[in-house]
Amino acid sequence: MSNLYIIATPIGNLGDITYRAVETLKKCDIIACEDTRTSSVLLKHYQIEKPTISFHQHNEHNKVEHLMNLLDGGQNVGIISDAGMPGISDPGFLAARAAHQKGHTVTPIPGPDAATTAVVASGLPCDRFVFEGFLPPKKGRQTRIQAIAESEITSVIYVSPHKIIRFLEKLHQFCGDERWVCIARELTKKFEEIDRAQLADITQRWKARKSVKGEIVVIVSGKNYTE
Repeated sequence: MSNLYIIATPIGNLGDITYRAVETLKKCDIIACEDTRTSSVLLKHYQIEKPTISFHQHNEHNKVEHLMNLLDGGQNVGIISDAGMPGISDPGFLAARAAHQKGHTVTPIPGPDAATTAVVASGLPCDRFVFEGFLPPKKGRQTRIQAIAESEITSVIYVSPHKIIRFLEKLHQFCGDERWVCIARELTKKFEEIDRAQLADITQRWKARKSVKGEIVVIVSGKNYTE
């Protein structure tokens, strides 16, 4: 049977890719990319010349069958996202499940991801944590924030830059002033920023900014954590 490779790629700095990831990409027959234009920068940088196809959240259900046909035909397929590990808030789960169901080998190629990178840099407890990913845009959002406020373990949340102020305000509403929070922005990139403080202070600081850009991970301590 053929092999489906789930390959982690850099979350910013291209130097963070592993030797094994480069070697695996070079031996794949075809590479499924979240965005072929974004991935072309990485592939060109490491002189990887392989056919690519798009595989993103809007076509994932339709493309899984095509990927299975490639595997059934004896081709080895690699899946990469724009950044980090496929399947973590990015396409990958459906393809991995289908490959298992059809008897193909699924091989993960580990590497960087924003969630664990942020949580270990936060200085907040990381022996146990819950990964929330992106919260629902509307329905269920407040319920999830309430659950984060009540959680006794560290929470990891991906937040869009245009939603960060509203998220902090709502979190402040449920958590109060003293909850510890770390905001990691643009990890591994030129303007990397790791801002850590209690919730009242960090909310005030970020509301004072003229604008917020870049990829953001928010780490929220458990409700009983103190320093």
